[in-house]
Amino acid sequence: MNHKNIKNIGPGILLAGAAIGVSHLVQSTRAGAEFGYILLPALLIACLSKYPFMLFAAQYTAIEQKDILQGYSELGKWPLRLFYFIHFGSMLIITAAVSLVTAGIVAFVSNLSVDLSAAIILVLIFLLLFFGNYSSLDSFMKIIISILTLMTLIAVVMAIGVDQKTSLSNIEHPEIFTASGLGFLIAFMGWMPIPIEASVWHSLWTKEKIKSTPIQDRKSGIIWDFKLGYVAASIIAVLFFLLGALVLFETGKKFSDSSLIFVQEFVALYASIFGQWSEYFVSIAALITMLSTTLAVTDAYPRVSTKILMREFSLDFKKEKWIYFWSLLFVVLGALFIIYILPDSLGVLVDFAAGLSFTTSPLLAYFNYRLIKKLHQHKKYHLSKSEVLLSFISILILIGLTLMYFYNVFL
Repeated sequence: MNHKNIKNIGPGILLAGAAIGVSHLVQSTRAGAEFGYILLPALLIACLSKYPFMLFAAQYTAIEQKDILQGYSELGKWPLRLFYFIHFGSMLIITAAVSLVTAGIVAFVSNLSVDLSAAIILVLIFLLLFFGNYSSLDSFMKIIISILTLMTLIAVVMAIGVDQKTSLSNIEHPEIFTASGLGFLIAFMGWMPIPIEASVWHSLWTKEKIKSTPIQDRKSGIIWDFKLGYVAASIIAVLFFLLGALVLFETGKKFSDSSLIFVQEFVALYASIFGQWSEYFVSIAALITMLSTTLAVTDAYPRVSTKILMREFSLDFKKEKWIYFWSLLFVVLGALFIIYILPDSLGVLVDFAAGLSFTTSPLLAYFNYRLIKKLHQHKKYHLSKSEVLLSFISILILIGLTLMYFYNVFL
């Protein structure tokens, strides 16, 4: 890693922060806990199947110096409108969901209520994002992801050798192809390591990075930064999976379907194996995990909303900061409204957001492919045969997941 590459780090780390949340802490850990190592290939396939389309988005931004929303608009009205539907359909729901799990961990390690914890977290994030701007978000997230990676790696090393029953030669795996098993597999792979619509987030963060810190060797720097973030998110997903398989698999314990309660059960079981001191260690690791996601998500949705509003209503660029302020305030208050007023409906709302993400991911993947194909046709990028083949296979995997989702929901 040279000095120039270190300066380029930023948007990719934010992408990793957004990815490392419920999908990693809960879904990945639960996959290892309930199914053992048999789902490790599924995790790797999920990460690989989204990689080319996330990379294409980063390449488009690096080459054209435009955000992906501009690219979608060049493809026609309906790609842009579809993304708007996905964005606004999941914005408040996802922010509320990740904030609630984060608040649950805070409540677990303190005497505060979950509701009060959620309010404190979102207010502090609001202040950091608005008054600190992108540079504060960038710096803070680098610290969080570095600490998280180190703590998760230490936790995995601690867990190795705890229970020899989890060796590949003698474990008995539960049935995956049941209604419940299939439902979990779809959710696990569908959001691992991050939904494809997050390619828009990375694109906008990259544009902000260029504004605040001019990137040297922009094309190569942007791509390197993206790869670092995506690989980091994938590796941490594997680490959490190993934690579940090493510590929780075949313990005979029945785990809660609630993400909030599952985290508490995970921490408690870890403490029962390694001692009470480890409860605080793992709690902090879990809190940092969710804090990174809540911070990144709470910035991403208002930032994208700001660009959409400015584009659709031809607003003055000078008003961008205040449009972001009102968008950020709307997201924070909307998330708190769901947490306080509609807590019993959050599970249903998250299912809706997940379904929206799963069913549209092949289309967004195709849009990103079309953008890079367009650059290839204009001699701005060379799309190799191996990239075309990987894209074809990956889209088939995403379509397969979508069909599995429809089968599980409607049949």
